[in-house]
Amino acid sequence: MPEEATLEHTPTWVVAAICTVIVAISLAVERLLHYLGKFLKHKGQNALFSALQKIKEELMLLGFISLLLTVSQGLISNICVPKMVSSRMLPCKEEAIKPSNAVGNESCPKEGKVPLLSLEALHQLHIFIFVLAVVHVVFCATTMVLGGAKIKRWKHWEVAIQNEIANSRGTETNLMHREHHTIFVQNRAGNFWRRAAVVSWTIAFLKQFYSSVSKSDYRALRAGFIMKHCRSNPKFDFHKYMMRTLEDDFKKVVGISWYLWLFVVIFLLLNVDGWHAYFWLSFLPLILLLIVGAKLEHIITKIAQDAAEGIINERERVQEGPHVRPSDDHFWFGKPGIVLYLIHFILFQNSFEIAFFFWIWTTYGFDSCIMESVPYLIPRLVMGVLIQVLCSYSTLPLYALVTQMGDMFKKSIFDEHTTESLHGWARGIKKKTKMRSQSSSLLGLTSQRKESFSSGLEIQLARMESA
Repeated sequence: MPEEATLEHTPTWVVAAICTVIVAISLAVERLLHYLGKFLKHKGQNALFSALQKIKEELMLLGFISLLLTVSQGLISNICVPKMVSSRMLPCKEEAIKPSNAVGNESCPKEGKVPLLSLEALHQLHIFIFVLAVVHVVFCATTMVLGGAKIKRWKHWEVAIQNEIANSRGTETNLMHREHHTIFVQNRAGNFWRRAAVVSWTIAFLKQFYSSVSKSDYRALRAGFIMKHCRSNPKFDFHKYMMRTLEDDFKKVVGISWYLWLFVVIFLLLNVDGWHAYFWLSFLPLILLLIVGAKLEHIITKIAQDAAEGIINERERVQEGPHVRPSDDHFWFGKPGIVLYLIHFILFQNSFEIAFFFWIWTTYGFDSCIMESVPYLIPRLVMGVLIQVLCSYSTLPLYALVTQMGDMFKKSIFDEHTTESLHGWARGIKKKTKMRSQSSSLLGLTSQRKESFSSGLEIQLARMESA
């Protein structure tokens, strides 16, 4: 078996040239990210700037993983195991595995064993982890850009609503409010049969594929949000608030959390010849995406049904017309944030499918045994594209609108300076009240009330950050 040339027998000009190219590319990428960050700061895009910092953190993590694999590759490749152990749960049939020309551990064959993981396999795993992270970031950014473009089309609805409010009196505004809410209720819950759970869920499932959000939906949900959280400001720019919220959520989605890396390990473990695990797993993100889309559509329908019945606490009825009432009860387990975790997992799983395909294609070729046959491969690619399109143009815009219908508003309702000022103000009051806690009983009672108020404000801000 021919040996590969080591660094000792490699021309110095080759080593120098490769190092120059690697360093130049690394510096160029670093400078590009630096100037992109300055541009986002200059434009006031603080959420996107934070997302960029998150990407840098992921790159640093990849760099650490790369260093760890490089340092430990000798140790890993020197671990010898019986051949019977290494021949279990193979991704390809043993007779289909092509012999490698790479030089590996020579002590294992002498013992009648094989290396736990060869240097070549370790290097290929190294490349796959990097490809997976890059594809995930690209897919998340693409989804957010396309979904954001869809949401920006709603801007003219916001402008039209604010113009109507500005050009009308209080009584006229109330009449228009009731009229538009009536249209919303008629469109979403006007038919008697829609009250049946099977019918309402079926319609919700189908509606995510066409006209998932109408103008009457946007108008009604916007009014419900303002009535609950900022009733004194009917001209509140709800669309701008949604876009800021989406940018904040992008910071969470673009990262790869520990539980996602755990899924990577499980997916790699299940890649056994004959199981076709990746074919079956490719259905998982699509099924989850359809369930999430149907749930979000059904929440709008449920809100319309509640508005039609005029329910406030299940008994008290409103006599002045239908109203939209946001509530956490509409969401799974009363937590709107669960939807974002599901979208995060869906995007990551889809990224894994596509990244694995391109990695196998470029590393082993299209005819590789790991690639599987065409009848299993084509559906996986089609579902990957379908998931990307549906999530970008339907599910993500639905999420941006419907998750505002919870009990809590999100911290993006304030700008960055206001949020920092509120945090500082609450901490300042709490610090002062502690210093005065040993004063007179009257002063102590007053400070206790102030401390309770400041603590409540801190809890409120903390809940907004975690939402």
